[in-house]
Amino acid sequence: MTSRDRVLRRIRDALGPARGTPVPVPRDYRRHLGAEYARADVIALFTERIAAHGTPVRHVGAGGLPTALAAALWAREAARIAVPAGLPAGWLAELEGVAVVPDGPGVDPAAPDGPDAVVTGCAAAVAETGTIVLDGGRGQGRRALTLCPRLHVCVVHADQIAGTVAEAAARLPPGRPQTWLTGPAVARGPARERSPHGAAALEVLVVEDWL
Repeated sequence: MTSRDRVLRRIRDALGPARGTPVPVPRDYRRHLGAEYARADVIALFTERIAAHGTPVRHVGAGGLPTALAAALWAREAARIAVPAGLPAGWLAELEGVAVVPDGPGVDPAAPDGPDAVVTGCAAAVAETGTIVLDGGRGQGRRALTLCPRLHVCVVHADQIAGTVAEAAARLPPGRPQTWLTGPAVARGPARERSPHGAAALEVLVVEDWL
């Protein structure tokens, strides 16, 4: 091997594989919590982890969801509530004295007179990290609708909670924009100041059909 060949080989080694060459990706991360985690344990872990991020979380039965939603919104003195397309109307059946604003072309969540709060469902949740995932599907709305108001109340059904990130990712349909929320944004400045990282306050209602 000539000196030129040795120099070229060192350059190739430093640059790595040529563009288009398949590169093995390590897949040794944790995929499942383990057989010792029963379904109730997964839900309990999600509750523990999301509460550790400073997010209030409450478990309710399906029949008690409208009352729990109304209580969460009233406690935060939310006067205008934005709701995404496809949100079940029954969820808001107990609301009184507030303006419910269906999302649409004329709704600007970032405007100074925009909605105080938004109520959504979710696409999935992760017990291991205390994370909620939205993908713009039915009852979830567009990204700005969940990131701009000062309060986001998210409804998570117990069967939507996956053990790990890998399990949650496998449940999500490909090609949809995703928002992964792990706790509320840190509120700074005036109450109406918007955060680019999410609603200043996040509350979670976990719906368990057996309650």
